[in-house]
Amino acid sequence: MMVIMSRDATDDQINTVVKQIERAGYTAHVLAGTARTAIAVAGTMATLDPALVDALPGVVETLRIAHPFRLVSREAKQHDTILNIAGIPVGGRELTIIAGPCAVESRQQLFEVAEQAKSAGVHFLRGGAYKPRTSPYSFQGLGEEGMKILAEVRHRTGLPVVSEVVDEHSVALAERFVDVIQIGARNMQNYILLKHAARTQKPILLKRGQAATLEEFLGAAEYILAEGNPQVILCERGIRTFSDFTRNTLDLSIVPVIKALTHLPIITDPSHASGRRDLVVALARASIAAGADGVMVEMHTEPARALSDGFQSLHPPQLKEMMDQLYQLAPAIGRTLVRRK
Repeated sequence: MMVIMSRDATDDQINTVVKQIERAGYTAHVLAGTARTAIAVAGTMATLDPALVDALPGVVETLRIAHPFRLVSREAKQHDTILNIAGIPVGGRELTIIAGPCAVESRQQLFEVAEQAKSAGVHFLRGGAYKPRTSPYSFQGLGEEGMKILAEVRHRTGLPVVSEVVDEHSVALAERFVDVIQIGARNMQNYILLKHAARTQKPILLKRGQAATLEEFLGAAEYILAEGNPQVILCERGIRTFSDFTRNTLDLSIVPVIKALTHLPIITDPSHASGRRDLVVALARASIAAGADGVMVEMHTEPARALSDGFQSLHPPQLKEMMDQLYQLAPAIGRTLVRRK
């Protein structure tokens, strides 16, 4: 249920409604917009009786929300959510570019990649310290050391960093060392992990699971918002289909659907979607044209020697080429790409 407050509702009136909802055994989430304030009612019991709040000062109406993803929906918040992460907007008119290696391999490797990424004008550096891999014999990441290297590189280059978490311990480390916590595709429905990550109050980059439906994807995001953390970036990273000429299939159709149904920003990951370096730039262009708020790509100074996913990692000149092309494309669809210096 959603309680819609009047445009001129006071803080005291909003707090009175919140207290009434909480006294009834529910959780209230205040969603302040530019035109109105809405209060989302969440709980596992039967729907709140509208009569409990309808007559309170400042209440305009109560609305029932049919679908299970209440807090992420446009009904909860009409205007796009724009995150501000280290002074960089994510969502809205400006595009966001995240680039870096699949895995943090060493201090030297990450510094070299970061300098190339910064030179290209990207906004965030990505790098995996914990790597859930299909094979137990594949490189699993540097763990805590990798997180510390990310923080060191951020301090020297000024690039905010994004890294994946896999359990409660890695969440605690990410809270100390990174700017954006990534939940990988394999853990999209690890609801305990989602709750732990949400409670850090750090921005969460949530990747869609390989076989996740739209409702399952948004349901996972709902878990994060229900913990009181509204800072969620959705990421379409490709789904598993019968097609075998790419690693996954980039589901671009979900981008405009999510933009219509939710207020959250959504980016794509053309690297994991295709698994092919030669397709990444084209899929990045297609993503932006479809309405994505940005892209996240893998880049390595020596892809042939990468310990993880080298075959889908861009060379530095290819990253610059992608940035140049997106810079030209953005104005044609009413967006801007500001190169970070």
